[in-house]
Amino acid sequence: MVALEKPFPRIAPESSGTVDVVVLGAGVVGTASAYALARRGLSVALVDRNAGPALGTSFANGAQLSYAYVDTLGSPGLLRKLPALLMGADPLFRLKPSFDPDMVRWSLQFLRACSGASYRTGTLAMLKLALESQRALHALLERHPIAFGYAGSGKMHLYFSTEGLSEAAAMVELKRAHGVEQHILSRDEAVAIEPALRDAKDLAGVVYSPYDEAGDPHRFSRGLVEVLEQHYGVRTVFGFSARAAEFSPDGVRVRGVQGEEVHGRRLVVALGVDAPSFLKRMGIRAPVQPMKGYSFTAPLGENAPRVSLTDTARKLVFCRLSGRIRVAGGAELGEWSTAAAPSRLAALVDSARQSLPMAADFDHLDSTWAGLRPMTPGSVPIISRPREQLVLNVGHGMLGWTLAMGSAERAADLLLASH
Repeated sequence: MVALEKPFPRIAPESSGTVDVVVLGAGVVGTASAYALARRGLSVALVDRNAGPALGTSFANGAQLSYAYVDTLGSPGLLRKLPALLMGADPLFRLKPSFDPDMVRWSLQFLRACSGASYRTGTLAMLKLALESQRALHALLERHPIAFGYAGSGKMHLYFSTEGLSEAAAMVELKRAHGVEQHILSRDEAVAIEPALRDAKDLAGVVYSPYDEAGDPHRFSRGLVEVLEQHYGVRTVFGFSARAAEFSPDGVRVRGVQGEEVHGRRLVVALGVDAPSFLKRMGIRAPVQPMKGYSFTAPLGENAPRVSLTDTARKLVFCRLSGRIRVAGGAELGEWSTAAAPSRLAALVDSARQSLPMAADFDHLDSTWAGLRPMTPGSVPIISRPREQLVLNVGHGMLGWTLAMGSAERAADLLLASH
């Protein structure tokens, strides 16, 4: 069970009247969407099945705001490694075989997205959205200084082979042409900035993104919901599991599994991995599959990093977060269970210990977590308007926290645009 700092009341939806927009999903993407709409003067109802905001995939992810490094999952390098990964070469990677037609279609689209051209195009699309998100977050914090453990600590991607570092350098040059500052550093140069890297064995070099940031998405979402309620009159409806939406010229009626209803003139769907099943009832297909990930939060170790780190070999992230270390990793495609399997958590702890043995007190974990990241085949989120009264804001994968604010701005503009 997740402990809430303050309980959010469950407002009876049937007595609340019709709003301009109903936002389904109060993870960090949905909460940001509610803000983008309310800031434009619209009345909003933010609806979620949980007891409060950001209690699903947004609750305890890697916490990095990785604006400069938003490379898509599918790449030529991953394609070369895929046979070994499918054979179990990586203890944190697992593909759950499935003959489900949606999964088969997704897998074929993912393989096509691994081409060099798709990798570059997708990464640049994500980069543009990430920079928009950074600007939107900073603008929000100027208006409403939410406390969420924010740190402008920068980020380093660690590479353990000259080949991997050379491939990364090519992407750095590509991004520089689009206004992003990144640097290729030698091991000694990286250690001078982040002494914790003295413990990283066989480190060939790093990609350093000095303007990347970090913060707790759960605390952010809770703080933003309080801002929405107090300053913008947003109604929050928690404990509401949406079953279907009915559209008419007068608006949208969202029905819950217990027969309750929420009424709005328009609808934004930000349901993460639950979006495809909800949308399918309306004849709308969203190519999103779950990719399960894990995290743990632990006390600082004797040589804890201050800069956020990503171990590219082990696919781990280390992030200092309000006096603790958050470590996240794992990729289990097609896994729908949110239970934190002890064996997978143990593998994550072991890999983190091998990567940076003094980064955390690995023997005394504060908390553990598992969540389902909503992945599209090309990693680029779906921000679309399939119907006049409907906008989708789904499929942010492992970068929902990074992309949330920019995606919200785009979704709000799309909903208000002439169709």
